[in-house]
Amino acid sequence: MSTEKLLKFAPFINALDNGFWHKLTQLKLEVYKANDDPVTLIGYYNNSDLDGIVPHLNVDYNALDESYHIPPLSFASHGTLVNMNTIEDFRNCDKLKLLNSQGHQLMEDIISGRSIEDPSYLSAFLLLTFADLKKYIYYYWFAFPAICLPESIVLLKDAVPISQRFSDKQMSGLLESFDSLSRLHRLNAFLVKEDGDSLEVGLLKDFKEISSSSKIHLGFCDPCTFSSNPGWPLRNFLTLAAYHWGDLLHNRVEVICLRDRYRDNVRQVKHSIVLDISLPSINQNSLDLSAVKFVGWEKNEKQKLAPRMINLSESMDPSRLAESAVDLNLKLMRWRLLPELDIDAISNTRCLLLGAGTLGCNVARGLLGWGVRNITLVDNSKISYSNPVRQSLFLFEDCINGGQHKAMTAARTLKQIFPGVNANGIDLSIPMPGHSVPENCLEEVRNDVQKLEALIENHDAVFLLMDTRESRWLPSVIGAHKRKIVISAALGFDTYLVVRHGMIADDCLEIGDCGDHAKQGGAKADAATATAKSSLSLDGRRLGCYFCNDVVAPGNSTHDRTLDQQCTVSRSGISMIAAATAVELLTSIVVHPMRGRAPADANDKDNSLSVSFRSPLGIVPHQIRGFLSRFHVMLPTSVAFDKCTACSDKILNCYAEEGFDFLIKAFNQPTFLEDLTGLTELHQCTEEAEIYELSDEFGDDSGNSC
Repeated sequence: MSTEKLLKFAPFINALDNGFWHKLTQLKLEVYKANDDPVTLIGYYNNSDLDGIVPHLNVDYNALDESYHIPPLSFASHGTLVNMNTIEDFRNCDKLKLLNSQGHQLMEDIISGRSIEDPSYLSAFLLLTFADLKKYIYYYWFAFPAICLPESIVLLKDAVPISQRFSDKQMSGLLESFDSLSRLHRLNAFLVKEDGDSLEVGLLKDFKEISSSSKIHLGFCDPCTFSSNPGWPLRNFLTLAAYHWGDLLHNRVEVICLRDRYRDNVRQVKHSIVLDISLPSINQNSLDLSAVKFVGWEKNEKQKLAPRMINLSESMDPSRLAESAVDLNLKLMRWRLLPELDIDAISNTRCLLLGAGTLGCNVARGLLGWGVRNITLVDNSKISYSNPVRQSLFLFEDCINGGQHKAMTAARTLKQIFPGVNANGIDLSIPMPGHSVPENCLEEVRNDVQKLEALIENHDAVFLLMDTRESRWLPSVIGAHKRKIVISAALGFDTYLVVRHGMIADDCLEIGDCGDHAKQGGAKADAATATAKSSLSLDGRRLGCYFCNDVVAPGNSTHDRTLDQQCTVSRSGISMIAAATAVELLTSIVVHPMRGRAPADANDKDNSLSVSFRSPLGIVPHQIRGFLSRFHVMLPTSVAFDKCTACSDKILNCYAEEGFDFLIKAFNQPTFLEDLTGLTELHQCTEEAEIYELSDEFGDDSGNSC
């Protein structure tokens, strides 16, 4: 029984980006005006879609740009835009005439050899539009012209996967030669030379040379994913082959429908198919161009031959288009690189930036790049003339007349960069240990504390980006108490530190326990999970904070200091490195299943890492310490200190029980935090040990002298 059947092609559907309408609106108002002459545009398709996706032709914001270069791994399609001035012209224009005009151009390109030199001209499209710019309603109709051959194309055998027709060695040679040739030429369509157990890709213009010495196949980059049907571009390619090479192919040819995609960073082509077809030849001398017919008008959503309509009245605001564009890079990450990346978790993270200086400005810019929509900046200083060159959200004009407030100016600049961000600036002083509070300022400081507590409560992540050590203490305490993600970044001259604070478990504190510790290390020592028990990791609930490596309480670090000691004097690029690292650390935390309680790796050798310690973006370290003088980075991990002046159980319990009264003691009494946590006793023990050792040494000396 014969298995011959007609070859059917999967037609394109349009993938028209909304940004195209914004560009068309701009050009219509400023350039085209009442002129409705046809305009060239460019679209593209690819052959890398997942199974089941219908072939689609992409037309985006840049389609009307003559210098536009299509994205990598895509294939150009040349189009014509016909934009009508009225809805009546759109409805009443001769659709058949428009289609035939495009079809005849296709045929002329085939006959002249233009499509042989550049196969991208085999894929053409027509876009008929009318733009109602009062209501931002757009009517459009796509056509993908295809030439109807006098005789039907017959499929002699069922389509087979490429792996059933060719060996792995042959497919490897095919891909290697394809990759090499595609760097220099557009390979929408190509030739494949089969010589023994090797396959090699060649250009259409080399047909006679290749066919004279080897068996030849036709090949094209197939946008279709169906197992039995090729995509629409093959239709015009077969017309070209029938016109120029029908007799030379002896009316039969195999066609390789190349489908090339990546999954988990592995290249896959075995879903490509091979067609064995009967190809009629076209008599060049007797061809009547006026008798050639064309098809290709696209069906609408109801599968009828009719135009489509889109209402963009709510989305044509440029700020909304900017919002869509901001998300583009993030969405592209999910195509191949990180399909499991939760970009919504990142964009929905509410970020509080304490400090709107060098670090604060750069962190805010980094968060914008990740699509974060809610950013609040807190600072109480004004912009000086030395700031704009290092602080990227300020301009010279912001320094004049005493300077603008940093926080409010930074928020305003963020909105100018991206109108879709919800950025707020707050002028607020943060009370600090070592900076005593007089009686007449108690209520003002109380209000400042309450504002800070409310800000931290209403955000998901807190960045500590201030200049002084003591200014980080109060938000560290509040952030630990409220179980927030806290990331601290600090700069030296040529060094930087980025550290995430451990996030304790909800059951680690008991109100009223301001006295002695019940057990060494407190409840944090019991917070490890099964995952974090590994010798290679430390549970995120046991990680130390910014103050855990200190054995002295924070005090007034600006007292009796020279100007260079009061200012942050550092190499100019180090703040950008530290800020970018802090932002990337946050994104790794947010997309990790355990978020702020993600375990930290305790071994900096990559081959020791378990997958369970990683977020989709990689590991989630505890600290990142950079040394620019050696261009070196370390990833140390440390356990929370049970006598820490910011996150130990005694501090958090007393803060939870006493609130502002506890804070006033910390602000006004220089040794209060050290006395409470046991650091004073630790210092005394250390001094006594040193005295004891010294006395032993003197005793030995006196004995030897006798």
